[in-house]
Amino acid sequence: MFQSLVSGEDVFLSSMVRPDITKTVCISGHRESKITPYQNNRLYKELTCSVVRLMLYRYIDMAVEAGYETFISGLAEGVDLWSAEYVVRKKQNNSSIRLISMMPFLRHAENYPWAERYVLAGIERASDYILTVDGNPKMTYGKYVTEFTSPDLYRRRNYEMVDRSSAVIAFRNENIKTSGTFQTLNYAMRSGRKIYSFSMKDVHNIIDRLGYDVRSIGEYIAGLKNIFSPPH
Repeated sequence: MFQSLVSGEDVFLSSMVRPDITKTVCISGHRESKITPYQNNRLYKELTCSVVRLMLYRYIDMAVEAGYETFISGLAEGVDLWSAEYVVRKKQNNSSIRLISMMPFLRHAENYPWAERYVLAGIERASDYILTVDGNPKMTYGKYVTEFTSPDLYRRRNYEMVDRSSAVIAFRNENIKTSGTFQTLNYAMRSGRKIYSFSMKDVHNIIDRLGYDVRSIGEYIAGLKNIFSPPH
């Protein structure tokens, strides 16, 4: 057992925890910097991110409605933290929901902005388990293998999230061909996992159809038909 460098909470090696895979979903998506604003106009970046968040929330709601109970977040900035925050809120009113936070290595958040580290600490404290694929407190990501660096930490985190899930929720920017999200989705497809994803194009199309009123967009997204199959 180890301790998080952000929250001080206990961290376990991922090999020590095996949730009920049939009722577990992992979540993958891009960092905020990889979200293309509507019409490529930076003035619409906040609007675009809001629609991504609303779609994530609806997909999580769909999963819960279908019978999924455990959600795994990779704790990266952007989609991972947004979805984990929402699962934490869902946990407050539904005792069957569980959150597993899967970090690639103990020092993964060293370069996060302070605001993001504050959010991350809250998520870790609310998690049912915090897991890591590498417990060496000196280990960090590097392009070459050395005593204290490895190029495989994020890949291992992504694969272990999929290995512990029967389904994946993903937000994908189809214009980005090399990313952790596409790595996760490709592995999930090879592993026969159910994939429930929405794209950057889907988000832009919603804004095209409904305009710039976030409240109207939220009402539309909340009414989307549940596309999830029950876990089995």
